[in-house]
Amino acid sequence: MSSPEQIIAIVMDDKTYNVSKSKLIEKSDYFRALYSSGMRESGEDSVQLQGLSVPGLELVLEFINTSKVQVVNETLEDLIETASFLQVTSILKLLLSEIRQDNCVELYNLSEIYGTHDLRNACLKFMTCHYHPMLRRSEFRSLPSSLRNHVREMRMKGTATLVAIGDFIGTCLDLADQDEPWSMLRYGELEQRWKPLANNLPSDMVNVRGYGSAVLDNYLFIVGGYRMTSQEISAAHCYNPCRNEWNQVAPLNQKRSNFKLLAVSGKLYAVGGQCLGTVECYSPEQDWWTCVSSLPDPLAEFSACECQGMIYVMGGYTARDRNTSVLRYCPSSDAWTVFSSCSAHVRKQQMLSVEDTIYLVGGYTHELGPERRRASQTEDMLTVQSYNVTTGEWLHLKENTSKSGLNLTCTLHNDGIYIMSRDVSLPTSLEHRVFLKYNIFSDAWEAFRRFPALGQNMLLCSLYLPNVL
Repeated sequence: MSSPEQIIAIVMDDKTYNVSKSKLIEKSDYFRALYSSGMRESGEDSVQLQGLSVPGLELVLEFINTSKVQVVNETLEDLIETASFLQVTSILKLLLSEIRQDNCVELYNLSEIYGTHDLRNACLKFMTCHYHPMLRRSEFRSLPSSLRNHVREMRMKGTATLVAIGDFIGTCLDLADQDEPWSMLRYGELEQRWKPLANNLPSDMVNVRGYGSAVLDNYLFIVGGYRMTSQEISAAHCYNPCRNEWNQVAPLNQKRSNFKLLAVSGKLYAVGGQCLGTVECYSPEQDWWTCVSSLPDPLAEFSACECQGMIYVMGGYTARDRNTSVLRYCPSSDAWTVFSSCSAHVRKQQMLSVEDTIYLVGGYTHELGPERRRASQTEDMLTVQSYNVTTGEWLHLKENTSKSGLNLTCTLHNDGIYIMSRDVSLPTSLEHRVFLKYNIFSDAWEAFRRFPALGQNMLLCSLYLPNVL
């Protein structure tokens, strides 16, 4: 016949709680140590506690009795304080799965007070994975700026990876035994082959053309564009690699396509568009777009990029003439100025920057001066030019005469500019099937033999993917 369960009376202030001794030993390191210590108290039927909150003690004893606990924001501190004092580690582990946007900051602060390191790290990871939604919470914005910066930097702790997005046709060339076409691929640089990313574009983004794209805080944004029916849209989506998921964010105020989307100092700027000179700014803190100063003139076929916290716009056409001005937008003063002028007319280039140097890839270049040293149009070869915003120096860099410079997508990745064709079908000639790297330090080209897939509307970008993907 089994011996009856010994009950211990837990006494605090004027309240008494009866709890099974075996459960106290099972769930609490504090009581386990007490009852194995050999001290006088270990042989008594009651334990006197002091300095704890009644709500906290009741929650912890409820967990010891039932293995269940109610986690609500109002009693978080009571729960963590008591669980930490009584060393009920299973409650602290349970809290790891209870982290939400509305309690994450409080849980982080409490983990700092009570030295619960696993909970602290889990809160940091949660804030990192949900960085932009957390920016919208006042309690997160009240954290020290050094901590907020640390959370943002943690988003870049994964592996920098080339990602291709597009309307891929049929089976990807380097993917075996694949039943369905993927719309997101990642490039394995060691294996030199493309692999599916375990996600696809949301259905309402398929067959959208002329959209703007930019990477901000390791989120990929795809904004605006037009559907195949030629209807422009204002929708905005972002892909979060940390969670491998797409979310819709606030739409543009104005439908626009064939515009430039640029990430500058923690914000996004949608510049121009088809017959548009307007500019909108997206703040992830507000999840909202606001109108800022318009371009001096609406432009078509122009190029743009961010460089040292400014936006630079080059080339294209106004309604009257070629644009040969280099325009610069300063976000702090919300003003456009004519920064410089070009001796050549450029259009449809892809533009990127490294430090104070802007790189223009592909497109058309038309020399305007009388001392024309080059062909008037460089549309039959892939060229790279650079423009230094500090010195004003233009350089014509390495040409790739075997590849076309039209209809490209580019991204900065590690030590080079990776360049890929936007549209490739079976009849596409080899010079229009582009997957190259231009090394900006050695002024040299590197060709890759593994083109990702046949497809259209492809976008190449560089994202930090978690190492578990």
